[in-house]
Amino acid sequence: MSAENSIDWYFEDFFPGQDIDLGTRAVTEEEIIAFASAYDPQPFHVDREAASHSIYGGVIASGWHTCGMMMRMVVDGLLAKSTSMGSPGLDSVRWLAPVRAGDTLNVHYQTTRVKASNTKPDRGVVWSKWVAINQHGETVCTVEGMGMFKRRPAA
Repeated sequence: MSAENSIDWYFEDFFPGQDIDLGTRAVTEEEIIAFASAYDPQPFHVDREAASHSIYGGVIASGWHTCGMMMRMVVDGLLAKSTSMGSPGLDSVRWLAPVRAGDTLNVHYQTTRVKASNTKPDRGVVWSKWVAINQHGETVCTVEGMGMFKRRPAA
């Protein structure tokens, strides 16, 4: 089977207002501490005792860890079966509520805008907002940016 046969998402498959549910992911304290120990070793991410005395009342995930979990879900649920050509960047990241051990995150990819390239007819740009919601219905993180996708080949 060729790679073309396994592609579900071309530029033409995206439209403004689209909401793609990418499923759920459980968060563990072990992964929170491991990620933060390597990349964001603030006390409220890595030290149970210090975190218990923080404004959060316990260990919380680094916002960068939350973004990493979201990215993995976007790749697994969408980009791995797409014609993604990467991204020129993000416009915003917002950490709206703490992510804690035991939380289950549900991530949605919301298409906000699409535009075919005027200068490169083989591709287009898709603007999106990724939204992570915990099991209590609270939005914990949003990421807004854009991605480039190949156009569907002519039949």
